[in-house]
Amino acid sequence: MSSKQRRLHLNAFLFGTGHHEASWRLPEAAPERNLDFNHLLQIVQTAERGLLDSVFLADGYVGRSNKLEPFTELSALASLTKHIGLIATVGTTYNEPFHVARKFASLDHISKGRAGWNIVTGAGSAAHNFGREEHPEHSLRYEEAEEFVDVVKQLWDSWEDDAVINDKASGTRIIKNKVRPIDYKGKYYSVKGPLNIARPPQGYPVLVQAGSSESGKEFAAKTAEVIFTAHQSIGSAQAFYTDVKSRLPKYGRTADQLKILPGISPILADTLKEAGELEEQLFELVDKDGAVRRLSERLGIDLSEQPLDKPLSLAGVRETEEVNGNKSRHQLILDLVRDENLTLKQLINRLAGARGHFTFTGTPLQLADAIELWFLNGAADGFNVMPQIYPGGLDIFVDKVIPELQNRGLFRTEYEGATLRENLGLARPANAVFVAADQLG
Repeated sequence: MSSKQRRLHLNAFLFGTGHHEASWRLPEAAPERNLDFNHLLQIVQTAERGLLDSVFLADGYVGRSNKLEPFTELSALASLTKHIGLIATVGTTYNEPFHVARKFASLDHISKGRAGWNIVTGAGSAAHNFGREEHPEHSLRYEEAEEFVDVVKQLWDSWEDDAVINDKASGTRIIKNKVRPIDYKGKYYSVKGPLNIARPPQGYPVLVQAGSSESGKEFAAKTAEVIFTAHQSIGSAQAFYTDVKSRLPKYGRTADQLKILPGISPILADTLKEAGELEEQLFELVDKDGAVRRLSERLGIDLSEQPLDKPLSLAGVRETEEVNGNKSRHQLILDLVRDENLTLKQLINRLAGARGHFTFTGTPLQLADAIELWFLNGAADGFNVMPQIYPGGLDIFVDKVIPELQNRGLFRTEYEGATLRENLGLARPANAVFVAADQLG
């Protein structure tokens, strides 16, 4: 196999006791360790042992999630890992560009070039936690996000790569004309700059995006370098993959500058029978009443009187254009019900496993077959791996799925580089602020 041949990229989505909502109730689960950093470290070290590109911590500003703040976690992980990328969600709606630019530059320096930013606009309203009256409208949030990211990039570029020299003989630590204000004045933000920390080792931390609405796809084509996305079938994933990649040329980008990673949420065991038994055990532990209540709120109809084992009626359902949150996930649920004529029980089961991502129950060999099928047939550049049970689900993935993918020549046998960008095959961006300044003379 040629060393330049296309290979899979794999990220592990870290999520408490697992992505199945009932995983915490399994006898072997230890939900009390969700705030235990050593527990998280063991999981991340397993991912690094498996040569995964990165791990990812989601975040939000509402709810009772009882989890640590991602920057704090990833900074600690950076000192205890060597190769694996460290990706965190930070929303644009309830932050300021200067703060975000500084934090990610710091994480990239601490990790020596392994940071990634999952850019979200905020699917759930946190307005009441930030002195606002209401959550901004969907398209407005993306318009603000584009400007937000532009400001952050300019702040990262406000230092030339060789600005810091620490020349003891001349007494010069920083070359003054290599650090410049950005003097940004836009529709939503006004930032003078410069940033108060040197340019990140990667130039920019890897830019990740997770929205799959029309606004999200366009934003990703313009800005993102990795997309986390959710699809229930290879056909849906292929259509999304073709759509987003086809948008890249108008922004002067090529297909290999954007990696598309659908979520895959497996339940794995040595036999199909054992995996099926584990799936049924998890379903029995699901809070059915809570699931029906949440679905009713999302869909805008009362599902409490609908039978579990008959095809679900969507009469009066809230359509996607009426949603001011996660439009793509809402549409995915509607498509699932309509395309597959699901019962309420089947829908609860699908969503309990990974909130709309592709769930898989079977053996490691069968999962390797599915991954290969999607990867070789224009549906994915890799996967966002979301074990329904942590840590055991990741253990079996690393110990039994990864070797099979390596045997097929689909996955690395060692890390290619020292930074997340290098391992993803992404170029280090040039400094746009200084290039533009030089062109102006």
